[in-house]
Parts: sequence; C-alpha cells; structure tokens
Amino acid sequence: MGNKGTKESSAKKDKKGGKDTEGSEGKMEVPPATSPNPSNGTDKADADIHESWNDRVLFSSNNDHKVTKDDFELLAVIGKGSFGKVMQVKSKTEGKIYAMKVLRKEAIIARKQVTHTKAEKSILQKIQHPFIVKLHYAFQTKDKLYMILDYVNGGELFFHLKKEGRFAESRVKFYAAEITSAMAHLHSLGIVYRDLKPENILLDSTGHICITDFGLSKEIKEDEGTHTFCGTPEYLAPEVLKGQGHGMAVDWWSLGTLIYEMLTGLPPFYSQNINIMYQKILNGELRFPSYVSPEAQSLLEGLLTRDVDKRLGSGPDGSSDVKKHPFFKDIDWNKLDAKTLDPPFKPKVKNNEDLSQIDEVFTGEKPQDSLPEHSLSDTMAKDSNFDGFTYNGESTMDAGAK
Repeated sequence: MGNKGTKESSAKKDKKGGKDTEGSEGKMEVPPATSPNPSNGTDKADADIHESWNDRVLFSSNNDHKVTKDDFELLAVIGKGSFGKVMQVKSKTEGKIYAMKVLRKEAIIARKQVTHTKAEKSILQKIQHPFIVKLHYAFQTKDKLYMILDYVNGGELFFHLKKEGRFAESRVKFYAAEITSAMAHLHSLGIVYRDLKPENILLDSTGHICITDFGLSKEIKEDEGTHTFCGTPEYLAPEVLKGQGHGMAVDWWSLGTLIYEMLTGLPPFYSQNINIMYQKILNGELRFPSYVSPEAQSLLEGLLTRDVDKRLGSGPDGSSDVKKHPFFKDIDWNKLDAKTLDPPFKPKVKNNEDLSQIDEVFTGEKPQDSLPEHSLSDTMAKDSNFDGFTYNGESTMDAGAK
C-alpha cells in the first residue's frame, strides 16, 4: 500500500464534491440516496503503549514463527481513517519495506464491520496476482488487528489523474488491461471486488498498477448474488441502486466508469447532487467527447450496459469477452501479466522507501502504535469473533526464524 491511505481525499472534494460514502479504512454500506453520507471518524492523540496482553499474538496454522508488531520498525504514517491507520514499516529481520494496516477492534465492532474485516483478510490471503496487493502477515492483540501488506509507493491513480486532468488513450488502455487481468483473477476465485475507483488503485515504482483495499469484497457462488447496498456513488452499477441483487457484473460496470473517467477526467454520470447522479446512472444518456476513439466508445457502451445479462463481461465467457474486445487488440495478455510490457508512465520515486507520493498530512505525523480510546474488556475481546485472523505468508523472515 502506498498513499492509498485512510482518508476521504481532499482532492476528490475539489473535483467531485466530496461524495465518497465510506472511510477507506473500513467500508460502511452506502446510504439510500435520501440519507446523508456518513463522515469519517478521527483518531485520538497517539500514545506509546506496551502492555503484556497487547503484545500477545496467535500462532499461525502454517508456520511456527510468531510474527508480532515488534518484528517491524515504524518509519512513517502513510494513511489514516475511522478504524485506524496505515504505516510504512521495515522488517527487522528482512530489512524489507512493508505497509502495516492497524485497525481498532472497538471501532470495527461498533460499526458492525467484523464480517467485512474478516472477509477482507480471508480474501487477501487467497490472492496471488501481479496487479493486486499481497498480504504477507496478519496478527492481532487484545484491542487491534494488524495486516502487513506490500508497500506500493508510486501514488494513487487518482492523484495522477487529478494532476494531469485526463490520460492519453494508450495509457488508459494499459491501465485498463492490467485492471481487467486483476478482475478476471478475482472472478475466477468467486470474488466480487465492488469498489473499483481511482483511489483504490496504486502505481508501483515502475508504473504498473496495484489494486488495494478489499474492505467491500465478497466471495459469492457463481449462481448466486448478493444484496448488500455498498460501494462509492459515482461507480455504483444500476442493479445495486435498484436493490435487485448483484454479482460479478458490477465490477465490469465500475471498470467502464473508471475507463471513462481516465479518458475524460470525470465519471460518465457524475453530478455533485447524489440523487441526480443516481438518476443519471439509472437513466442518463451515455455521451462521449469527440476525442474518444470508436474502439473505446464501443468498449464503454458494452461495459456500461444497464441490462446485466447483456453487459460485456457477464456472459458465459466472462472476462474473456472483455479481453477480446477490439480496444485491447494490441495487448499481449501473457506479456502483460509477466510485467514485460513497458508502462507508459513511471512515477518519480527514488527508492522503495520514498515517501514523495504520500500526502504530507500523514507523513508529518509521528509513527507510533497508539493507545485505543477504550480498551476492550477481556470478555469482549474473547467474544469479538476475530478467531483465525492470524496469517503468516512464506518469507525470509519466517525462514530466518526457523
């Protein structure tokens, strides 16, 4: 993770009226169009804490080495939100840089996000893909959950899009292809992502994309759907707004919305008035600036089809239909996944510790593990249903500990 922190982007407020519907540290369900959007919570002042209970970590089921927060040196704060914070850390054993996501159990329980949080960790540990953030470790204390993830420091796609206004179509094609590959992988595992947007896509130091933040993702069966009303308003599919149940096809609608935004600078049905925007998503005409190529228009018309059964990507061949579209005719998918295609843009970062693409509002804060506002009681801690959260991936840290 990089500057995909846990904030409602101030840049997004400037451009889109600040209509995000959830803090990115842990997602809230989208409210009905007539309800106010929930605001992000704020953390209390940090304080050092060293309690014997809070240093307790469960053992991994697949490794005898017990990884704790003491295995990592805290370097910088890189994100913050209603459930906790994200810090850049260095493994004391490997010397490798990671992102450490720290979540407060009390906040997760209070907002009834236990299921979503456990699902996020469970899904992340199943994914192995070049364009999706990797979970390396997960552990917990009495009051907190910790996830150790890739540190990706090329900046949010949103940051670069706002800075440049819009991208050249060749650049959009490259990003769209890598995202398509990632979505195809998720769908093959029965995972619907449900929160595709520029803020959840990072660029790595070489310019490849990395999808992060799986707080709204869900595992569903192929012949079943889900009815949870969640996501970010600009990117919601019509079937979500109608509450008629949804499946994998929502990700293809969101991809169409994202591609349109990369090409033009704004989502296709955007309005600062959320109710008007919902009506546009349901009934608005899809229009294109003159500079959008016929191939791109055709792709967008297919992805932004309101009839789920007719939407590109929802047929029997799923993602294969998207990959075969003429817009992607010059993409070698094998070379793409092998990262042997040269990215059209390389972020200006000096090394893997570079913080230049991270918002200074975070990096200016002292990196420390903060004291919870209210420590969970022993009974609540045992009954909070975070059993099985611990996970140790294979790494040199584990090998060195054996």
